[in-house]
Amino acid sequence: MARNQVQFQPGLSLTNFLKRYATEEQCREALFKLRWPAGFICPECGHQGACCQLARRLYQCNRCHHQASLTARTIFDSTKLPLTTWFLAIYLLTQRKNSLSALQLSRELGVSYNTAWQLKHKIMQVMFERERNTVLSGRIEVDDAYLGGERPGKRGRGSENKVPFIAAVQTSAEGHPQYLQIRRVRAFTLKAIGSYAQQSVAPGSTVFSDGLACFRAFDARECQHLPIVTGSGRASAQHPTFKWVNTLLGNVKNALTGTFHAFDLKHAPRYLAEFEYRFNRRFDLGAMIERFSYAALRTPPMPYRLLKLAEVYA
Repeated sequence: MARNQVQFQPGLSLTNFLKRYATEEQCREALFKLRWPAGFICPECGHQGACCQLARRLYQCNRCHHQASLTARTIFDSTKLPLTTWFLAIYLLTQRKNSLSALQLSRELGVSYNTAWQLKHKIMQVMFERERNTVLSGRIEVDDAYLGGERPGKRGRGSENKVPFIAAVQTSAEGHPQYLQIRRVRAFTLKAIGSYAQQSVAPGSTVFSDGLACFRAFDARECQHLPIVTGSGRASAQHPTFKWVNTLLGNVKNALTGTFHAFDLKHAPRYLAEFEYRFNRRFDLGAMIERFSYAALRTPPMPYRLLKLAEVYA
């Protein structure tokens, strides 16, 4: 049997990673080329051309004399960590199938738990921002799911202990999964699913869902909506129409429970976006570091006071 070329691709080995990003200067050079590929451009006046103050690592515009840092106004803004630590964290969180807890990340990087937590959540924020504007099209499988374990109180739908989210998979004409979306929603209502469909599904798509009433919201998006009542239990999860969305839902939950003993559910959108980001870029693991760095340079700063707040969702 022929090997799956995506699954068996070499990726970026640790040896090659260290050759590219072993020193602070290598990391700075990589970020400079990604932020200003045609040379420095002043963020204030747009003038191209600057002198570099080496002692403070600042670029001063030749026209307005504004001083800019390489990492200013990006997710790296005001960081006190070496860029080599940032790049190693990015490598560890993008080159593996499952995630890495903040505690394990602190051990790998040799930093405190609090530092590792902030670093991990800033990296996940980049993934969250990058994924939130993607739009699926063509054939799409959707399903509803929850995060959260068993706790005292109300059970089932509407429980305060569970986070509702929607999973959607775009498949090719040959039936192979292409892109994944896993998005937290306020509830499984027509309004919430309608908001998701408006933002994330292209008109004219063919959407397969189960018989849940809220999925009628896809009709208003001018999609061909084909609801299939599957019932419940193991048989419904094995329905061939929903093969990939059920498979990936299982992978998501296994990845989360296998990595984290627990995490604050208010940050669920970030944790879901991390899995989504890696899955959607699985076709070229070797380019993951560069692509992530490009996105990180275009993600606004996220100080701790904002990082600890709950993410916005549909």
